[in-house]
Amino acid sequence: MKKLFGWLKAIYYYLESSYKIWKAKRIQTDDIIYTTKTNVQIRVYPGKKPESPYDFIVRFKEPNKRERTPKHVHLIVEMYVKYAYNPSLALKLKEHILEMIKSVNPIDSFPSNLQFFRPEHVEPFKELDKVGEFTVEFLLVVTELIAIQEKTNYPEGSLTESLYRDFGVKDRFSVIQKAVLKRLR
Repeated sequence: MKKLFGWLKAIYYYLESSYKIWKAKRIQTDDIIYTTKTNVQIRVYPGKKPESPYDFIVRFKEPNKRERTPKHVHLIVEMYVKYAYNPSLALKLKEHILEMIKSVNPIDSFPSNLQFFRPEHVEPFKELDKVGEFTVEFLLVVTELIAIQEKTNYPEGSLTESLYRDFGVKDRFSVIQKAVLKRLR
């Protein structure tokens, strides 16, 4: 009887976890925050931080590709690619991003909405779309969402703001290293 109970318990937990995975993977139109001109869907999902009820995870889905989660290192490396192509324009983009980071606020509902980004913000930086994997439109939207998420979960600090402040000032190695180290978050 004890063995049977163990098997039933295992089956129950398997079904419960399968249901949670299925439920988490279901995308609702409310969870798509923005779709870029290149048809990249930028999505948010509820996060897992128990101390932050409005925590969320940013993910994106490119056409004919699997869904991915952008990390700080992806965004900052993309900025360096754009910087190598046009340093002065990349630094102007950095200043725009820092202005945006200062303007966004923590959220008290889910899903998050964009607070700063407007499609016309992309136009001055369009030249930078010629290089790299991500468009300026994508960078602006994803960086804003990550900044909102950080301000919601970590009101006393922001890794994203720190990375963009250091970009173009400190050496690439130390900025990329900071983006990779999880202990700094």
